[in-house]
Amino acid sequence: MPSKQTTKTMSHFIKQKNEPSDSFFPGGLFLHANTLPTSFIALIPSPSSSSSNSDTVSWGIRKRFGCDILRVEACGVFSSLSLSINGSDSDHTYTRESNEVKVEEKENIRVDGSGAINMTKHLWAGAFSAMVSRTFVAPLERLKLEYIVRGEQKNLVELIQTIAASQGLKGFWKGNFVNILRTAPFKAINFYAYDTYKSKLVRMLGNEESKNFERFVAGAAAGITATLLCLPMDTIRTVMVAPGGEALGGVIGVFQHMIKTEGVFSLYKGLVPSIISMAPSGAVYYGVYDILKSAYLHSPEGMKRIQYMKEEAQELNALEQLELGTIRTLLYGAIAGCCSEAATYPFEVVRRQLQLQVPATRLNAVATCVKIVEQGGVPALYAGLIPSLLQVLPSAAISYFVYEFMKIVLKVEST
Repeated sequence: MPSKQTTKTMSHFIKQKNEPSDSFFPGGLFLHANTLPTSFIALIPSPSSSSSNSDTVSWGIRKRFGCDILRVEACGVFSSLSLSINGSDSDHTYTRESNEVKVEEKENIRVDGSGAINMTKHLWAGAFSAMVSRTFVAPLERLKLEYIVRGEQKNLVELIQTIAASQGLKGFWKGNFVNILRTAPFKAINFYAYDTYKSKLVRMLGNEESKNFERFVAGAAAGITATLLCLPMDTIRTVMVAPGGEALGGVIGVFQHMIKTEGVFSLYKGLVPSIISMAPSGAVYYGVYDILKSAYLHSPEGMKRIQYMKEEAQELNALEQLELGTIRTLLYGAIAGCCSEAATYPFEVVRRQLQLQVPATRLNAVATCVKIVEQGGVPALYAGLIPSLLQVLPSAAISYFVYEFMKIVLKVEST
């Protein structure tokens, strides 16, 4: 039974049902930190003074609010206020600790497969972005491989004329289907892994939003994950466009030839330089875009746009729901792709050369790099950089735009 002093103190902050008070937060029975009387705090025993059988002192103040019962509990250095319905605990507990109010809500665990559905939609958004962007820039991708794989010495205009004369217009899309088979799952895994890793790191480190550290680490981890899963298809495509690759008979023919002549692990040729390349590439690609996006959304213009989108949510179409808008999404994607490609291009050249080596003359990554420099100097490590950048700029821009757009269309939830 609480004392009269206790009851009098509690009446200081427990109001009648319909009596408004500034001591409570709007919408519920929440106490402001500054309104709790010191005389009430003095009544709460410290852990050292509590009995051996219980660390909690509770006052069951049964003050009816309709069918609700208000129960105030004090424990150690904090007090809590919980609302019960017909004597049972509700799903929400509101806790005051160290002069701060913290809301703890029991998670409703759903077992309806919504997590798997959302993951599938997330992957499809990334895959579709790769299909569209790679098909659009396939001619530029073909030119880049001609410089890297075949060691083409012609200038860009002469090379375009040669391909058009020998193979026609379709020659510029040679290997595009295989490229889509490679890049669609690669991009899908990359985008999904990045968003997942980033959100996990943010929660693990206890930050309210992602920092640059989480962005770069998540990007590197996403690049490594996608590389491990998708490298075999990339190797097959590289062999297909290499001299003599046409005679092997397409994807299945190249696959069978490599397994038969060099074994299963030949599909993972260049794995180490691929990982070394994709870790910084993913870090820069996703990190730069996310930094640019975050900077805009925290600017006055960005906050104004977000507020507008919230107010007009029901009236906006998918394009208008893009947080960055169409032009800014394309621009930031292009900048991120350009930074990533320029920073890691030498690794790409070494990786392609490793994929073309046969067991009899195979060199490691360092020896391959040295050989390339000996034969063509340092510029050889950047062979095909210009057509590569011409390919990456629109590819990265379209990829990010389609990805952000498809997430809205498919209603992908944040991981």
